Amino acid sequence: MDARPVLFVNGFLLLVLAAAMGIPAVVDLMVGDADWKVFAISGMVTGFVALALIFGVRPKGRPSLTARQAFMLASMAWVSTAAFAALPFIFSTVRLGLTDGMFEAMSGLTTTGATVIIGLDHAPKGILLWRALLNWLGGEGIIIMAVAILPLLRIGGMQVFRMETSDKTDKVKPRITQVAAAITMVYVVFTALSAMAFWAAGMGRFDAVCHAMAAISTGGFSTSDTRLAHWGTAVQWVAIASMLIGGSSFTLWIGPWKNGRPKVLDDAQTHWYLFFLGSFSTVLALWQWAVNDMHFGIAVRHAAFHVTSIVTTTGFVSTDYGAWGGFAHVVFFILVFIGGCTGSTAGGVKIFRWELLFALAGIQLKRLLHPHGVFVIHYNQRPIVQAVLDSVLGFVVLYFFTFAIFALALTVVGVDFITALSGSAAALANAGPGIGDVIGPLGSYRPLPDPAKWILAFEMMLGRLELFTVAVLFSRSYWRE
Repeated sequence: MDARPVLFVNGFLLLVLAAAMGIPAVVDLMVGDADWKVFAISGMVTGFVALALIFGVRPKGRPSLTARQAFMLASMAWVSTAAFAALPFIFSTVRLGLTDGMFEAMSGLTTTGATVIIGLDHAPKGILLWRALLNWLGGEGIIIMAVAILPLLRIGGMQVFRMETSDKTDKVKPRITQVAAAITMVYVVFTALSAMAFWAAGMGRFDAVCHAMAAISTGGFSTSDTRLAHWGTAVQWVAIASMLIGGSSFTLWIGPWKNGRPKVLDDAQTHWYLFFLGSFSTVLALWQWAVNDMHFGIAVRHAAFHVTSIVTTTGFVSTDYGAWGGFAHVVFFILVFIGGCTGSTAGGVKIFRWELLFALAGIQLKRLLHPHGVFVIHYNQRPIVQAVLDSVLGFVVLYFFTFAIFALALTVVGVDFITALSGSAAALANAGPGIGDVIGPLGSYRPLPDPAKWILAFEMMLGRLELFTVAVLFSRSYWRE
């Protein structure tokens, strides 16, 4: 396999990362923080490597990627960008070690939001902005990957979302650039609107920008150790709306509107998404009001906030839900596996796959009564072929198998049972906080042993790349000519 196109594209991704390092460098320089030199030097090193790849391995003619090359690019891109993104964490005044630096960078780029940094309220502005930028860049990257690359690779039923094109070869075509440009425009607009809303709700301008990038990307990095509990009611409702948008399908926002309505409102996946959020928010609000004697208005706000945060895998926190009792813990543990919409920045199994699984279960019940009946599953009035259903079933089986294996691996390196289970689920779903005293809503991943952090960082990447993208690299048939 010719690796030059893979390295060539990877060079451009590193060049974007190098340019992004200039933003916190300027911010630190403006406020008189010496960390601006760290960002400047890290940017120059990253830029040098990026240009070496671009000019050193440029393939002849117009670069294009086959499916095999796309598999390699996806994994290589996340590993290489995380490695270079870790440089500011390692050499700045926060002084993270190699393990913690890689963990923080991978968590940011995969929009997981799990952090090892303590003392965010007094951390340098450049580092806080860098964390938000990693969330934002990683969020856009996974949207483009979910709508442009994964459908071509037929991973987990994603071929349903393949963009229409007259060319049916296995090449990744220039049309992707048009889709990427439209998604980027919508992404920027929603981020700007979210930032203005946060600012109007009472946040400072810097905090508003950082939280807008973290909310729209469903990344979850905050500028305070107490997360969104640091701010008032209005800010938390803005966060709910921003996370709701971040977990919706961006491909439907760029589609043509019908009768003045965005296409996203007529999508079956969106209806399921809102149903999940509304149902679980209502149940938890009633639980808090009736059992824990919380004021009904406050119960509704915190329930809606945390259900939205966990389903969209953002990881924002408005209060310590660790004190809500066992029922809430079980509900939140279940919600981690749901995920947002396909084509969003959210992680997890995704609403689309759950919709097909429930439809498949319904058909199995019908076949018990009508053994000779012919039943077809539809999605948005389109029939779903058996290959898509097989792909979805394979993905879900592999997802829960991976969750179990990594939870077991965490216990092997000394992590307790609750932390291992919730940590594995949160990392695979890119959801951020887990359950328990260590990695709970107001906790940190810093106390975990270094081997556990490497395990979780790898699991974050697996979950972000939809499992099969990485798993296929370990098969012999992939490397066989």
